[in-house]
Amino acid sequence: MPLLRPPLHRVCALGRPPVRALMNLRELVSALNDFASPALAESWDNVGLLVEPSPPHTVNTLFLTNDLTEEVMEEAVQKKADLVLSYHPPIFAPLKRVTWKTWKERLVVRALENRIGIYSPHTAYDAIPHGVNNWLTKGLGTCTSVPLHPSTAPSSPAEGTHRVEFCADAEHLDAVLSKIKDIPEISCLTTLPVRVEGEEQTRVSLNCSQKALLEVVALLSQNSLLYHKTEILLLQKPLLPHTGMGRLCTLSEPLSLSDTVERIKGHLGLPHVRLALGVGRTLESPVKKVALCAGSGSSVLKGTEADVYLTGEMSHHDVLDAVANGISVILCEHSNTERGFLSELREALTIHLQNKINIIVSEKDRDPLQVA
Repeated sequence: MPLLRPPLHRVCALGRPPVRALMNLRELVSALNDFASPALAESWDNVGLLVEPSPPHTVNTLFLTNDLTEEVMEEAVQKKADLVLSYHPPIFAPLKRVTWKTWKERLVVRALENRIGIYSPHTAYDAIPHGVNNWLTKGLGTCTSVPLHPSTAPSSPAEGTHRVEFCADAEHLDAVLSKIKDIPEISCLTTLPVRVEGEEQTRVSLNCSQKALLEVVALLSQNSLLYHKTEILLLQKPLLPHTGMGRLCTLSEPLSLSDTVERIKGHLGLPHVRLALGVGRTLESPVKKVALCAGSGSSVLKGTEADVYLTGEMSHHDVLDAVANGISVILCEHSNTERGFLSELREALTIHLQNKINIIVSEKDRDPLQVA
């Protein structure tokens, strides 16, 4: 009698991840927005889902790149990507047409032909605590860092930019409230009975925009009693901890400038960087504070007191200004200060997305500038 064997079951080899499930595109985009809210991006930026194939669209493979060039798009097609996450938005200036004429239009055509979505986080990833700038600080060794330009909470319970409070007696209350209600961009209008100097009055409180504030003040100034009892408060959104543009890093132990340069080259995997010595500085000058910004950092770094500015690129005249102020400048080329983050991002998204999809990093993506 033949020996009966138990039925065979497919098992995963030790250390191999389980078979991944698909994610709906809109579910994935929602998860990506949770990882880094698009509201944290700069107002001039173009972030989020930029190209969407017709629904339903499921994603098995997420393809990460710093720049979406035509060569990188062809790689994404060959690797059967369903969504490209391009750190830099390939669509920035508005497209008036989608033809085969320009390379950015061709990217859109190729994406839609192959049912590939395109998502870009850009400066949202610059701002978050676990983002590009935080990764760049790791090249300095042990240090503490704070954002150079902290981000405020994208949404806050308070509406408007200003709060106006004043007291009115019964004689003027109804007329004033009637006129205030006709002013656009007024919110949170409340009234509360109060006693002021022994007289029964009503405390009026309202939130308004900057534009509406001018009209409210003009209205109240028509009555000197109301105007002199008016308080105007600026409503500020709370700052988000460890979130914002750029970083100011304080090293735990000072380094020489030459050692700082070598650490940065090692972290970025670069044989060369560009260095401008600050006035009165040498390669042996001590470095304690480094102000950094991935990409193009002129506007973020300008005016910051530090021993070194670290970024991808700066204008000639901004470099001259820094040098004149005794600040040395290390330039690594724009995308070289960003691209290395993709490997760390892959690991972070694998955890954030609960290993539901395959995540790969482009092998063709590279900085366009080389030292010849």
